Amino acid sequence: MPSASTGAPTTVGALPSQSPETTDSRHAPGLPGYRRMSFALFAAGVATFALLYSTQALLPAVSDDFGVTASAASWTVSAATGALALCVLPLSALSERFGRVRLMTVSLVVAAVIGLLVPFAPSLEWLVALRAVQGAALAGVPASAMAYLAEEVRPKALIAAIGLFVAGNSIGGMSGRIVTGWVAQLWGWRAGLAAVGLMAVVCTVACRLLLPKARHFVPGSLNPRELARTVRGHLADPLLMRLYAIGALFMTVFGAVYTVIGYRLVEAPFSLPQGIVGSIFLVYLVGTVSSAAAGKLVGRLGRRGALYLAVGTTTAGLLLSLADSLTAVLLGLVLITAGFFAGHAVASSSVSRTAKTGRAQASALYQSAYYLGSSAGGTLGAIAFHSGGWAGTVLLGLLSVLGVVSITLYGSYAARAQERRPVLAAATATAVRH
Repeated sequence: MPSASTGAPTTVGALPSQSPETTDSRHAPGLPGYRRMSFALFAAGVATFALLYSTQALLPAVSDDFGVTASAASWTVSAATGALALCVLPLSALSERFGRVRLMTVSLVVAAVIGLLVPFAPSLEWLVALRAVQGAALAGVPASAMAYLAEEVRPKALIAAIGLFVAGNSIGGMSGRIVTGWVAQLWGWRAGLAAVGLMAVVCTVACRLLLPKARHFVPGSLNPRELARTVRGHLADPLLMRLYAIGALFMTVFGAVYTVIGYRLVEAPFSLPQGIVGSIFLVYLVGTVSSAAAGKLVGRLGRRGALYLAVGTTTAGLLLSLADSLTAVLLGLVLITAGFFAGHAVASSSVSRTAKTGRAQASALYQSAYYLGSSAGGTLGAIAFHSGGWAGTVLLGLLSVLGVVSITLYGSYAARAQERRPVLAAATATAVRH
């Protein structure tokens, strides 16, 4: 029977034409392997953040045990995040040669083993050193995971997939702090760190067993010149540089707030016990929701609109946290957490979509900036708290979100200017002809 549209005869047994979407072998919601991949990377995110920030809720106890100040104890966090920031780029290069899955597996195994050794640190110096090695080991996870997702997930599902990975980060950060808080209240901070180490071992095993093999990874070389050329190209991209700065500034706020909040809550007028302070990190559940919803926010508001919403939410939380009311402080932390995770998910997914080549290096540079922001926020936040109390830490946070606003406004101006250039060029050419 002739086709109604073309009049051509229909061939019996011919296969219907397939759209590019149906022939795409990459993962997408509803397809086999997508759920396994999501659970595996969720577990990797849990292990990474639980280990990376395992001492954060314990800082007051670490200070008391070693007889050191808040700024000295904060190095147990800053050393880990700083080492991760320094090592993420070279390890991402290894992932280009040896594969995303292999590097993530090795990184998680090494970090989990060190997590079992950290509780036996005999001094603050040893604790900081072990934490730095642990942070360096974890550096293989974030950039490799982002590159894996960019290669193995369809573009329309990428932001949602990265949001789930970031959600795993928030769950890891929350559960690690809660576990350490309650275990430390019963048996001491060393037992709390041991519990997180065991939890990381379980997550590492789950990730290795569930993560599907990479089907679209193409091994690259370890040529230092090629790596340097790729990095220079990314650093010369104005949009990528703005995204790196936004990630660093958001993380400065987050690192400062969550490094210092324990000290504020154990002091008057709150005077909360260690277990309750650890439970405060239940607000990370808000981050799980906001990061997973980042894709919908971008769809409705656009990338810059979603960033403005994240900034406004974070700013409101910082101001609200100034009140000497536990309810106000908790609500402030909820808003700060929601704003941070939404902003981070938007910026990190934008990096993956912007970089057309060298995605592992592009993601690695973002992670370097992001964790340098965490390291700076932890240290500067503790110094600000020592100098000006909680108001000093809030001021640091407000300056950081002001930086995000300034960068985003400049990005909007630059985008409009670029859109006007072809129009102006055409108008000039027309004027010359006439």
